[in-house]
Amino acid sequence: MSPNKQTRFPCVMRAAAVAFVALHALNTAAHAQIQAPAHFVAPDAAAHVVTAAALAATPTAVPAVAVTTTRPPGSNPIKPAAAAASVMTTAAPACHAPLAVTRLDRPLLHTMRRLAAGIPLTIVAIGSSSTAGAGATSVDANYPSQLAADLRERFPGRDITVLNRGVNGEETDNMMARFAADVVAEHPQLVIWQVGTNSVLRDRSLEKHQQLLHDGIEQLKAINADVVLMDVQYTPAVLAKSETGGMEDQIALAAKSENVDLFERFAIMRDWSEVQHLSFDTFSAPDHLHMNDWGYGCVAKLLAGAIAEAATRPITSAAVHPH
Repeated sequence: MSPNKQTRFPCVMRAAAVAFVALHALNTAAHAQIQAPAHFVAPDAAAHVVTAAALAATPTAVPAVAVTTTRPPGSNPIKPAAAAASVMTTAAPACHAPLAVTRLDRPLLHTMRRLAAGIPLTIVAIGSSSTAGAGATSVDANYPSQLAADLRERFPGRDITVLNRGVNGEETDNMMARFAADVVAEHPQLVIWQVGTNSVLRDRSLEKHQQLLHDGIEQLKAINADVVLMDVQYTPAVLAKSETGGMEDQIALAAKSENVDLFERFAIMRDWSEVQHLSFDTFSAPDHLHMNDWGYGCVAKLLAGAIAEAATRPITSAAVHPH
């Protein structure tokens, strides 16, 4: 990992994050005494399909770009954040981040061949609650849903499907146990694996996680799919954990040694906070752990741009017939 991508976590930052979370908890408790909590209806347990073709001027103008969110049996439903909490009183900030932390290092060859040949492209997003969409006000606002819409705009006329395989609360080994049914069975050309956050929150062994991460990447590479890792989120609840820096280093090293791509969500969100001076409330949910609609939308936009660039680089091998 290059020096400019290494993370540093001084004790002051962790202490500040802990204080931030504690203060937020006290404020939340105070408000709870005078205001009844909001009530929400969880999304239907059946598969939810969002067809981006409905956005086109003519319904038959282009093939549909579908986003499918399936809740495996026994999993927790996605709980949307309070709609009132996500409403901003001022205009939403522009979504951007430095190219150095948004560009994927390696070309997405399998994705590239599909797009070049005009063949349907299947993407699987697997992960935990920040893939499922915890903190978002609706299923349509999670990052896989918004990613599909962004990719459709970038590749009009292409048949692109994004499958959301996020399950709340899961760790790396739980996700790997679902690989066969939720990833391999879908025959994707691109897999986005969001990993690491829950292991950090639960103080799991980094050494054990390193082996799991290696084994999981090898399994995904074996199905002839492009692999993009997505690291942890830059939010107060995550920053308060002592192992966050070690996990970030581990994921970056795994991506480099296994020759797969890394979408640096942590560095992107850190830029929002430390460089662009956006408050955590701008991009994180009231729990200060998950992202909100704007955060998911900006991550989706930047990821779509990274995928589009990595899948259209002028590489001769892209002309090879797709698998």
